[in-house]
Amino acid sequence: MKYNIFSLPLLMPALLSITLTVSCKKDNKQDIQSNRVVSAGGPSGPAGACGETTLTGVITQNTTLKSCMIYKLSGIVYVANNAVLTIEPGTLIKGIKSTTPGNQGGGLVITQGAQIIAEGTVTDPIVFTSYEATPASGDWAGVTIVGKAPTNYPAPVLPPGIGSAIVPGVTFGGAGNNIPNDNSGMLKYIRIEYAGYELSTDNSMSGLILAGVGRGTLLDYIEIYKSKGDAFSFLGGTVNASHLLAIDPLDELFVTTRGYTGTLNFALGVMDIGRADKSRSNGIESDNAPGGSPLLPNTHPVYNYFTIVGLPNQSAASITNGIPSGIGRYGHAAYLKNNTEFDINKSIFLGFNYGIVLSSTTPLTGPNTKTKYDNGISTLTNNFVHAYIAPYVEETATGLIPFIPMPGNIGYTTPAPNTDLLLANPYGSTRSISNFIPTPLSPAKTAGAFPTGNITWANGWTRL
Repeated sequence: MKYNIFSLPLLMPALLSITLTVSCKKDNKQDIQSNRVVSAGGPSGPAGACGETTLTGVITQNTTLKSCMIYKLSGIVYVANNAVLTIEPGTLIKGIKSTTPGNQGGGLVITQGAQIIAEGTVTDPIVFTSYEATPASGDWAGVTIVGKAPTNYPAPVLPPGIGSAIVPGVTFGGAGNNIPNDNSGMLKYIRIEYAGYELSTDNSMSGLILAGVGRGTLLDYIEIYKSKGDAFSFLGGTVNASHLLAIDPLDELFVTTRGYTGTLNFALGVMDIGRADKSRSNGIESDNAPGGSPLLPNTHPVYNYFTIVGLPNQSAASITNGIPSGIGRYGHAAYLKNNTEFDINKSIFLGFNYGIVLSSTTPLTGPNTKTKYDNGISTLTNNFVHAYIAPYVEETATGLIPFIPMPGNIGYTTPAPNTDLLLANPYGSTRSISNFIPTPLSPAKTAGAFPTGNITWANGWTRL
């Protein structure tokens, strides 16, 4: 995760005067892709029963998307002016791929003060995907929610992948945004597929970006599938989230940064074994600010009941020439750096050369990520970590040095990543949710570290 984010203390008056509209053009073509599970129906009927319509520009009044209609996003579609976008269960929304270099294609941005109410069901999830007949990572931009909760950005900034501030409320951060309970709506039983267009080097939308989002927002049962950037990016804010799947992104599975202080419960992250990012793909990546700056609020996420699955062997975990860049490589199961704080509890990590890595390199003076762990500000509790080289590591200025974690954390170094952790079949040729459930003999089960039926909550509405 590397973001080039530019400060925008004030929106230019000329930009504030721009008014865009929503275009709803009904097409006769029904573009239901029969080779992929989409949805079973919805209150207004199955996807495509009412045809297709195209959304463009800015939504400035309360709007409902119906399940019987297929919606196409042409360019970035903003929800602004305190409008509420309601999406029925079973609705299918497709981002149109741009043919112009440097243009993100379709995407959805919920600006400050606006809300999205998108509540799918197990049988009728809401699906955001590519409009391409043969979809691929990065076909479209993705989904971004912008809130008013605290971050440690000193001045307002644009979310990653947004080229310009054409709409008020699209920036976040700065002293004026300090509402911890800010409410941007809800996402429940949602799939976001093939997103993450890279607008410029290290400047792409993730599958889902939460930019200064407050804890009044509900995020539950969300899958990000094959994003070209990160899967989930929490950029400051206080929002909590649960039942998350990050499947085959190009870059990180879960990013927490710039003062994020929420709690993430129950998550499965699976690395793409066929490609890796040029900036190094980690499972979890967390930092406070560039150079370890002690800006407040300090990033301090809580991770509970995570399962992070990396590569099936050390050779795969060690590549330096991964596609698509030709210099792609994999990083760490959890990379905690730049003065971040954290609590990681009752989680499983496997399949990386190094497991949980705590950096002591930045800042150059004062407390850092490793010393905060040593002093009890950050915690590791009842985690099970496999690594091909070392499960618990300190990153120093001179290299990586193994350390012994606090009691209750267990580490393994074996050639086969699942020899000790004993998940059902995490590297099986046919992937399903059941592959990632600890078997009865798994130490995660015998030690009582996981609730009964862990990850079965992902059955029915997801795709792997």
